[in-house]
Amino acid sequence: MTASITLQLPERLYYRLISTAQATQQPLEAVILHALEVGSPPDWDDVPEEFQADLAALDRLDDDALWSIARGHQSSNPSRYDHLLELNQENRLSDAEKLELARLRQTADAFMLRKAHAATLLRWRGHLIPNP
Repeated sequence: MTASITLQLPERLYYRLISTAQATQQPLEAVILHALEVGSPPDWDDVPEEFQADLAALDRLDDDALWSIARGHQSSNPSRYDHLLELNQENRLSDAEKLELARLRQTADAFMLRKAHAATLLRWRGHLIPNP
């Protein structure tokens, strides 16, 4: 599905897009679509489906809420997770521990994806994100 829009561009931007189209031997529309895609907020389509709704909700948060997520720390017990990983390598996990390990892994994955997506959104919105 596609949609058409009419857009007034500043002259300098229009000529930059024309120059790029000519230099790359691409149609102007392709150059504009690429610029929009690259310059658009980050999407979440390439993450597992079970996390997509949570990441999509981040798009609607204000900057303060995103900073809280980006600076957040995981509250789960990392020593328990490490212990279960060790038992798993030794093939000594009970069925209940296997379920617990899977749950802890999914929680950790969701947490890290939220942090990363929040930081990416903040960067896209013009904030400087310090390196850890």
